[in-house]
Order: sequence, then structure tokens, then C-alpha cells
Amino acid sequence: MMLCAMAVDAAAGQYQLLMFERDGCSYCKQWNEEIAPAYPKTAEGQAAPLHRLDIKAALPSGVTLTGRPPVFTPTFVLLSDGTEVGRIEGYAGDQFFWFLLDSLLRDAGWQAADPAVASPSDPAETGP
Repeated sequence: MMLCAMAVDAAAGQYQLLMFERDGCSYCKQWNEEIAPAYPKTAEGQAAPLHRLDIKAALPSGVTLTGRPPVFTPTFVLLSDGTEVGRIEGYAGDQFFWFLLDSLLRDAGWQAADPAVASPSDPAETGP
């Protein structure tokens, strides 16, 4: 599991998804098994590329959190142009994650380019 701070380039895309994690986190492990392989292949993953951070690491330059510093792992923070626009604290399973992420993205103004992927992506359809 990679837990190094990565520079987040807000100019690279409108949205980014930060994943705050820590070694030994069983929910992070579950997310890595159930979601991570499919995430970059989904419409959501392409709209909001994932950047992993150790929960104890300093924030990358250009990132502004509007809420408290993350306490729970995993915590997913959706950024729009480098500023937090929403977050998911914890991981309660794949269906709940996709529903919450889709809601955050839509609240931030994102729309899937293809009506066929207008609902949260089904990672089972994308394969590993």
C-alpha cells in the first residue's frame, strides 16, 4: 500500500479525490480490494483521479480543506480546483461508497458525459 504524499496539481483537472489512509487500517484494505482496481476505469475515477495520503502527512501544496483535518481512515476528500467540496469518512462497502461519491460529484456540478454511466459506476462491469 502506497502512503506517500503526492503533489496535487489543481490545474490538471477540476476534481481530485484524496484518500487519507494509514498502515493497518482494515477498512482501507477492504476499499483497496473492492474499489481500487476498478476506480480509475470508472467515469467517477476519470473525473476525480485518486491521490493517496498518509493521514499523518502534511497536505500537498495547493490543497485547502474546508472541514476539520481528517481523523478517520479512510477519509475521502473531494477537491474542486484544490478546495474541498465534500468528504466521505469511513468505508461501509462498495455500493454505499459509489452512491456517496456520485452524490458528492453531482453536488459539485459534475455530470457523466455518457447517459449510460449517469448512475454510479458498477465496478463489477469494469473488471480488475
